[in-house]
Parts: sequence; C-alpha cells; structure tokens
Amino acid sequence: MTKKQHKNSKKLGAIFIALCCITLFIPNIIAQVTTDNNVKPSIPSANRHQRNKVFLEYADKLSMKDGQNYQLLVGNVQFRKGDMFMYCDSAHFYDQSNSLDAYGNVKMEQGDTLFVYADELNYDGEIELAKLYADEGKKVKLINKDVMLETDIFNYDLAIDLGYYDVGGVLTDKENRLESQQGEYSPTTKDANFYLDVHLNNSSERDTLDMYTDTLSYNTNTHIAELVSLTHIFSKDGKIIAQSGTYNTETNISDLYERSTIITNDGNTLTGDTIFYDRNKGYGEAFGNMILTDSVRQSSIQGDYGFYNQLTDSAYVTGRACAKEYSKKDTLYLHGKVIRTYILKEDTSRVMIAHPNVRFYRSDLQGLCDSLSLMQRDSILYMHNHPIVWSGVRQIFGNVIHVHMNDSTVDWAKLPDFGFVAEHIEEEFYNQISGKEMIAYFTDSKLSHVDVSGNVQIITLPQESDSTYNKIANVESSFLSADIENNKIVFSKIWPEVTAKMTPLYLAKKSIFYLPQFKWYEAIRPKNQEDIFNIPQEMKDLFHAPEVSTRRRSSK
Repeated sequence: MTKKQHKNSKKLGAIFIALCCITLFIPNIIAQVTTDNNVKPSIPSANRHQRNKVFLEYADKLSMKDGQNYQLLVGNVQFRKGDMFMYCDSAHFYDQSNSLDAYGNVKMEQGDTLFVYADELNYDGEIELAKLYADEGKKVKLINKDVMLETDIFNYDLAIDLGYYDVGGVLTDKENRLESQQGEYSPTTKDANFYLDVHLNNSSERDTLDMYTDTLSYNTNTHIAELVSLTHIFSKDGKIIAQSGTYNTETNISDLYERSTIITNDGNTLTGDTIFYDRNKGYGEAFGNMILTDSVRQSSIQGDYGFYNQLTDSAYVTGRACAKEYSKKDTLYLHGKVIRTYILKEDTSRVMIAHPNVRFYRSDLQGLCDSLSLMQRDSILYMHNHPIVWSGVRQIFGNVIHVHMNDSTVDWAKLPDFGFVAEHIEEEFYNQISGKEMIAYFTDSKLSHVDVSGNVQIITLPQESDSTYNKIANVESSFLSADIENNKIVFSKIWPEVTAKMTPLYLAKKSIFYLPQFKWYEAIRPKNQEDIFNIPQEMKDLFHAPEVSTRRRSSK
C-alpha cells in the first residue's frame, strides 16, 4: 500500500468513526442512512435504558448539513426512550440534547396498552417533556386500555409519566366522560385531576349521572371521584351538593364531608356534617348536625346522628333529636331521645315515633310524655306514660292521651284511662275535673267542650258578678258535659245523681281545695323551643311512678 493509499485509508476510517459517534444511540439494526458523504454505516448496539437518553431506532433517510445542529430524518422514523417508542413521518433530532421535533402521523407507544396520537411533537430532552399538537379539526389522543384523553395540545412529562393540558380536554373510560379546561392524567397510577368547568357525565342505559365542579380528582381504575371543591351531582334519583368527599361512580356509594346535602326527587332533603350515601339502595347516614326535611309535609327531624332510607321512606335520628312541624304560622318543636318515621305497608300511611323523655313546644300548646306516636292514617297523636298537655292556664293529664290533629291543629283530645283537667284561677286556687274517661273538644285551638264519664269529681270556684271568688264547690257524679266559651263554663250538665257541697272561702279548709290526684306540673312545662331538650329530674321521676288507678273513687 502506498503512502497516499494509507493516508486515504486513515481518512476514511476517521470519517467512519465520526459517523458512528454521531449515531451512537442507533440500535443494532442496519439503518439506510444518507449523509452529505453518502456513507451507509453499520450501527453498533447500545443499552436502551440509559437515563434521559433518546435513541434513533430507524429512518429511511438521515441528513445533516454543515452548520446544522440537528439531524433531518425522513420516512418511517422511529425513536425510543426506555420502553417508550415514537413514530412519525419526519423529524429533527438534536442528539446532543436528546431533543427532537416530530412531524406527521406522530405516535407514541408503550407496550400494547399506551398510545398517543398527534400531528406534531416537540420533545425537550433536558426536562423530558413532550409537547404534542393536533392539526385544526383534529385532537391529540392518549389511549390507555379503555381510557382515552383528547385535547388540542397535550403535554407529556415522561420523567414522572404525567400528561396534562390547559386548553380544554376530555377524558373517557368505560364508566364516565370527564371534561374540563385544565387536566392531568398519569397512565401509571390511573389518577387524573381536572380543573375549571369540570363536568363528569355517565349516560349509560342503566343510569344517569352529571357532576359539576371546579376541581375534581378521579381514578380511571376504581372510577372513584374525589370531591375537593363545591360540587353539584345530578342523577335520576335527585341531587347532591357537597364540598368534600368521594363518590364511587361505579357503585354510586359516596362519603361526603364538610356539610353536604342530598335532595331526593320526592321532596326530602338530608343534610349533615358527614354523610354516607348509597344511592342504589337509597340509604343515607348522617353524622353531626343531621337534618332531614320533608318539603311536602312541611316538617323536619334533626339530631346529632341519623339515617334516611329513600326506598322505604323511613328515618331515624338521635342525639338532641328534634322534630319540627311548620305547616302553620307557628312551628311545633318536639324532642325525644330517639325519633323514627316509617311507612305502614298495609296502607302506606306514615308513622312517627318518639321516645323516651318526650317534650314538645308550640306557643299555644306544650306537652310531655315518655313515649309518643303520630299516625297519619287517623291523624291521632298517641301519648303514653304520664302524658301532660298545657294550653294557656289549663293543664290536662292522665295515663294515656290521644290528640286528634286537623290540619296540624288540635281538634279533640281523648283520655280513655283516667283524665284530669286543671285550670289555674289565682294564687292557690284551681278549677279541677277528673274522671275515668274524658274527651275534650277544641275550636281554634281553644277548649270548647268537655265530656267526662265515670267517677266524675269537680272542684270549681264560681265567679261572682263583680269578678271575685268567694266560695268553692265540690261536686261528684257519674257523668259531666260542659260547654266552654272564653275560658268560662257557659253550660253544664251533671247526671244521674249528684253530690255537691258549696263552702265559703273564709270557712274552707285547704284539704278541700284539691282533688286526690291533683298536681300542678308547671315546673316541668316546656317554656320555649330550646327548653324541650332540658329533662328535669321531676319529669324522670314522674315517668317511673305508677299510673293512676281508674277504679279508685273518693268516698264521701
């Protein structure tokens, strides 16, 4: 070999080595490469999982002009970064910075589950960020098994496997469609976050669900949405308003926090600090300041804890439990340790039960008993175990009291097993009537008529013409019927046999001022709506006392 031949040989070897250095990260396939020197090298293999390295896998043509800082690749271009492959029609490859620009039929592919489609891609190797664009009228698409994300401009951070957009986008999976102005999605964790004008929609044949909020987290594997801002959820069953919590869009089970509200289509509203809600079962359980409102019946029940079953239209509440009825201008407040409502299967009428230590207040009516039930079918309030009812200066008590309600107004009250009516006159004087059975009738919430049967006993102070009281009457018989106007007896009938005694007050002994069963319970009377929660010891003692015997009769 001559010196000239040897020199040329060394020059060609140097060129070959330089080309190998330029394409250091080209794989162990033979690429058809076109350069300014028309060299077709055989490329050595290299480790494909080097950190932050992009490898050119294939191109039909490669060229690089003098002074140009990138390689121009044309035809069936293929790159690789770790397990991620990228395909395009042409590209600019900046091998010094591991960056590239790809054009035409851009596709990113990882395994057989993750694909990204676009018309243009810009990849910054220093920060490992790919930015993908779609032509007008088209969308960038990420497909991860049954998940598809579509947007105009898509940013894909390969370092942390996170894609995001801020120009509006839509993510769909087998359960839901989520739309927002900004969003991000991780194919690895299946976690997605959405911001601004977020709308989750499920319009399957079996259900309807629409969720509106400004911030929402969602997992495409579990189909659970995490609520992190004010959210309105609409379905065929009603509406949910929540600030914080989770909603499983697959099972329709939600855990709601920070004071949430469930509104059913039948007019009921359940509110609580924390709510567990199974929409398929129509069951809501509320913890902390629970309120269940029935807008149709204009009533509500509330307490520290409670639940509501929409399918059976039943409810339970306890812990400072209170039922309210506000169909009239004045609201009735009722407390019991436990309050329950449910529907009778035989006639679909509603029942409310409260027990124990029941107290209620309305400006014109107050009362207490140990247990109470209200039956919708007969509009009767059943009061058991030493019930007492007050209206103005009048007090009624017995072993049992049945109160008939006519459009939320007391119509009549029946005491079938001993009844006692006492009316405060002045100082220590009271008009009193007792008997084995008693029925009191009301007009405009005022006592208008009384019928008493069996063992009738009466103490009354007749009012003189000058409105004074100077004598007391003690009367006994078997039956009494009396009409009352303006709190005065205007007509009375006592039969068949009457025993009566009239005594001047100045000669009367205190022993004849009161019937044997008399007691004035003003000390335990509810004074206002808050007082219904105060349970005096005297009231507890009363409920443990024996009932009044209806067989006993005073002998005179």
